[in-house]
Amino acid sequence: MSEAVAPAPTRPAWLAGPSGLGTSAARVAAVFGQEPPPVAVAEPPPPAVPEPAPSGDPAYAYRSWGEGNFSPVYVPVVERINPALGTEVDLRVVDWALACGFSEQESELMGKGGFGRLAMLCHPDAEDPDQLLISARLNAAWWAADDLYADSTEHGATPTELPGRLMLAMAAMDPVPDAREFTPPLEEKIAGERVLVALRSGIEHLAARSTPAVVQRVNYSTFAMFVSWTAYAAWRHTDSYPPAWEYLAARQHDNFYTSMTLIDAVGGYEVPANLYNAPEVREAAFQAGLASVLVNDLFSVAKDAADELPVCNMVLQIAADRGCSIEEATEVTVELHNEVVRDFEAGHRRLAAVPSPELQRFLRGLRAWMGGGFEWHHTNPRYRT
Repeated sequence: MSEAVAPAPTRPAWLAGPSGLGTSAARVAAVFGQEPPPVAVAEPPPPAVPEPAPSGDPAYAYRSWGEGNFSPVYVPVVERINPALGTEVDLRVVDWALACGFSEQESELMGKGGFGRLAMLCHPDAEDPDQLLISARLNAAWWAADDLYADSTEHGATPTELPGRLMLAMAAMDPVPDAREFTPPLEEKIAGERVLVALRSGIEHLAARSTPAVVQRVNYSTFAMFVSWTAYAAWRHTDSYPPAWEYLAARQHDNFYTSMTLIDAVGGYEVPANLYNAPEVREAAFQAGLASVLVNDLFSVAKDAADELPVCNMVLQIAADRGCSIEEATEVTVELHNEVVRDFEAGHRRLAAVPSPELQRFLRGLRAWMGGGFEWHHTNPRYRT
């Protein structure tokens, strides 16, 4: 782990914004076209010594978060912090973004979004930067689609246009058969739209380093996520926001599970399909994805609440449902998160009896992703106030 240094100054306005799939999250698009000021790259100081896990499992701990005003979250311990490796992958993301057609400024901002650092933290069993680029490229492309198509109205996101844009995104990621004279216009459209180029390029990089089964697993997880995006767009377009249970139902297919479908591909192995899709394994993966996106909602609540077109967030939905304060709703969300992590922990113990080295490595990868995802949120300059 890197040596702790003094914390960065108060985050500048251009870095403001939550971060996570299906929210106004990483707000890369919200700063496109602006001149970025210098960014502190030093590691922030570590939190206070975490409380031990109630189970006694050293792989989990309670971590303080934000300003430390709320109950701690129960998360896996981060397994690797290698700033140099994360920076190397971030630099490669910048070069790739330029090649996809993003402007120089957009590409630099995408690099500062820390997708390489995210991959470094969440995939501790991979040391090769090109393997980590499987995760970094696709996460960057998903975030760009989320911002430019789904969330950022000031940069062209329009609820009524979102379904058509996502249809083209699916065609870019999962190419359709040749349709003679009707294919060239489609390919011309994809080639001229940087988000679509990035999505196709990310899938091609995955395909070169994995199998068709994994590629389609990732595709169809992405497409399920897109369905949730259209629900959010409808809620915002009609100004009819859902109760917390309905928002959470949408979140089940729009969480960091989509990113976690890459765990074995980045690690250089593959979980057999019948094991990967077994109900107990799928439940564990969705628990890990849901817990990680609840962390995102906790870190994102202030920005989501201030959005001109309010963004759905578990804390905000609970507060609206119950007529309670944001503070009370935050505590409810923290407890829900902690219970989901404990459920994952218990399921992981049960699945330890399955005699599959690939599955056991994948389950450890899910645990590592939760820990790395929390660390990424906790140390990302856009979340420090």
